[in-house]
Amino acid sequence: MADTTVSKKLPTSEHVLELIPRGVSIDALREKGLIPIEARGSSLVIAASNVSATLDAQILAMGAGKTATLAIYPEAEIASVIRNLYDLKSGVGAETLNAIESVDDLSQLARQEVLSDTVDAPVIKLVNGILLEAIRERSTDIHLEPFEDKLLVRYRIDGVLHDEYELTKGHQSPVTSRIKVMAKMDIAERFVPQDGRIGISLGDRAVDIRVSSLPTQHGERIVMRILDKARGLLTLEDLGMAKEENEKIDALIRNPHGMILLTGPTGSGKSTSLYAIIQALARPEVNIITVEDPIEYDLPGVGQVQVNDKAGITFASALRSILRQDPDIIMIGEMRDFDTAHIGIQSSLTGHLVLSTLHTNDSVSAVSRLVDMGVEPYLIAGSLLGVVAQRLVRRICPSCREETASPATMKKYGLERAYRGRGCEHCGGTGYKGRFGLYEQFDVTLDIADAISSGATVAALKNLAKKNGMRSLLDLGLASVSSGETTPEEMIRVVGEV
Repeated sequence: MADTTVSKKLPTSEHVLELIPRGVSIDALREKGLIPIEARGSSLVIAASNVSATLDAQILAMGAGKTATLAIYPEAEIASVIRNLYDLKSGVGAETLNAIESVDDLSQLARQEVLSDTVDAPVIKLVNGILLEAIRERSTDIHLEPFEDKLLVRYRIDGVLHDEYELTKGHQSPVTSRIKVMAKMDIAERFVPQDGRIGISLGDRAVDIRVSSLPTQHGERIVMRILDKARGLLTLEDLGMAKEENEKIDALIRNPHGMILLTGPTGSGKSTSLYAIIQALARPEVNIITVEDPIEYDLPGVGQVQVNDKAGITFASALRSILRQDPDIIMIGEMRDFDTAHIGIQSSLTGHLVLSTLHTNDSVSAVSRLVDMGVEPYLIAGSLLGVVAQRLVRRICPSCREETASPATMKKYGLERAYRGRGCEHCGGTGYKGRFGLYEQFDVTLDIADAISSGATVAALKNLAKKNGMRSLLDLGLASVSSGETTPEEMIRVVGEV
């Protein structure tokens, strides 16, 4: 019989876990969309999203020696409880760690659905647990670092590495081999760096993982970059720029031709910003082609080219071929050498809008970096529209934020009060949750273009830019400390002091 009253909330996942009949897997519950929620004497109350699940509910209840009473709940609520059930059963437990050294035939390890509680091989359970835990904690990278007597597993969360697990040396070989099998890397080659990619699924959620192995003194070091498609691509509005900054960059990218550069260290969000800009520019009447290494997300309506050095597809060679494809907008993943920079600048001077990235400490230094590559200053002045330098800064956890005295390093900037996160269950005791961007925008106006052509120094260009209203990364960082978005320590860690 179906009970259609659903005013009560679903019970906790811990309670549901105790009610699941012996021999019934969470995989089976997910497939049928059912969960047991209450035992009433000889009856087992089972939550489902519609009455068509009555027969399946009866079969489930029979496993516990009871009859079924059906309760109708929203499908999303049931799915949420099932996800939590997996969380409860997917941890890296001592039982799995103890059993893993009995795995002998590593070549037989097959790719599987990661979100599963029916996997038997201990090494697969362990690797699945590491991946699931990383995704659950919003990690962007997983580091497996071998040492003389242990294997250290670390997660990068909000840009900072945290030690998560310390495994024994005996776990190193099977764990490394399992990951290489999943990434379709050569399991027998241990002395050459390799790259691979893993596509995993967590139920209906797709996650791509980019894998890199590097031989070290104590074995192969593995780093996995997590690209969670469920988070989706960010738009320019999602980047969190202030209204004035957003209007500036929107005006900049609406130019029909010229070059726009994004600068910053690895992991500062340059690729995310490039994707946001491309999405803002993508229209049916515009031909956009990108050269990337690697392609991180599929962009609808955009031609994306993957760099492949073995096949002779470099940034420079792909760029030459792209120009014969009649593009309106070109995105180059990174300007690494003179050839790429020179072709990119020539393209911007011949009617194309060119977007790319550089590794420099601030926006103005991009000019001197291009000069160092061998590009003539007059070409830079004629093609460069602007440069955006960015950093990602950890945000204070809103659940435990509190006011505190400003440290001496901030008082010299006139900041008497500051904020910090005390640490709570919502932020894992770190005091931070999530990140936001700081965007230093250097617009190449006519007077700045003249200064670049005449070989002006970086210091002179900075002074000109500040007169024109440019806010430096330090200025933006101080404003975020003053408003309570981040801490002085975090701002100094990311931006530095001047």
